[in-house]
Amino acid sequence: MKAASLGSFTFTAHLIEVGIDASIGTVGDALDNALMESQIGLYKAEPIKPRKPSKGLSDVEVATAEWVDWFNHQRLHTAIGHIPPTEHETNDYAQHQPQPAGVSP
Repeated sequence: MKAASLGSFTFTAHLIEVGIDASIGTVGDALDNALMESQIGLYKAEPIKPRKPSKGLSDVEVATAEWVDWFNHQRLHTAIGHIPPTEHETNDYAQHQPQPAGVSP
């Protein structure tokens, strides 16, 4: 058995031992990668392809930073009430904080 295979086997065995499912699908299906592939597709279509050709790595780094900022802080997400993800996260976090004694919500 190769070292990488042994490591994967050991990792999978540990996940099973502690009751964690290692995968939502089976080996060879696309279910594990569907969300990430969708995200990568958006990334390529939105900040990368329209700016071609990039003059170098710094162009890609700047485009990526700008897109991640927009994606997290400005994009209105329909599934969470047409607000940016960071606003939703802040609201959710605030709702789940313990209230100090004597303070009503």
